[in-house]
Amino acid sequence: MTSKHPRRILVTGGAGFIGSHVCDALLAQGHSVRCMDNLATSKRENIAHLEGLPEFEFVEADIRSEVDCAKALEGVEAVVHLAALGSVPRSIKDPLASHVTNLTGFLNMMEAARKENVARFVYASSSSVYGDSKELPKREQNIGLPLSPYAVTKVTNEVYAQLYFRLHEFHTIGLRFFNVFGERQDPEGPYAAAIPKFIRSFLKHESPQIHGDGMQSRDFTYVSNVAQIVCKAVDADDRCAGEVFNVAYGARTYLLDLVHTLRDELAAIDPAIAKVEVVHVPERSGDIRDSLADISKAKELLGYAPDVDLRTGLRKAVPWYVKNWE
Repeated sequence: MTSKHPRRILVTGGAGFIGSHVCDALLAQGHSVRCMDNLATSKRENIAHLEGLPEFEFVEADIRSEVDCAKALEGVEAVVHLAALGSVPRSIKDPLASHVTNLTGFLNMMEAARKENVARFVYASSSSVYGDSKELPKREQNIGLPLSPYAVTKVTNEVYAQLYFRLHEFHTIGLRFFNVFGERQDPEGPYAAAIPKFIRSFLKHESPQIHGDGMQSRDFTYVSNVAQIVCKAVDADDRCAGEVFNVAYGARTYLLDLVHTLRDELAAIDPAIAKVEVVHVPERSGDIRDSLADISKAKELLGYAPDVDLRTGLRKAVPWYVKNWE
């Protein structure tokens, strides 16, 4: 479906897992995309299929540089700000790195966008902002105390964005992503997300590690649902300005159930995987125990309609994982 208002859009972190899917979706809607990435945690191969297209441009630059931000924004009408240093454990180990990228980098980009009179600034927040809140499902107006430096950066991003809307009438929209998964998600390194890490272990016939008892729950969100709502946020009407929205499927899955589902899917490809057992290791500090999103606000105001559930998403993604990790 083509956008009613094609624009020139800057996507920061556009060579990353989520960012590359967002670039795909925006281009499919008829927008022009400038992808900005420093390739620190991203891969150029994620956007290789886009390079050479007349409506796509890649710029290797860093949001920590005010000069880079200003240059990347020249001629841009909207920003989708996804660039960040992810991972709760990494932020606990190195909070300064998370601060510089996720806070200073965020403010660099938002201030440069304001000066450039950008019409819309859509940015990635996180379900980590719910912190120690026990409420289920999670509702946008009720967050808890942060449990990690990463969560602090995302809470502060939201505070800055809402301040800029009140102070400057700068049109920001925050999207709280819940446990996104899908093709192009990196399984390597100590800070890989759960699903690709579990799949990697199974494919190597190694026991996947679950931190704690495995009864933690998550609202796993297939990446095409995320790309859909980003496109809707870019085109949203002004009543959404200054708001934040949960981005999830709206279903709760326990980690043990997830691992068993993955094992079943992969065993259809390699029967030996059916015999691989799970190993339990100590809980990680900073992790939220349970996560389930109320997505009614996004449905009502943005027209969000997530159409890929966890099992369907895994059936789409698993063949890609197997093909690319052999």
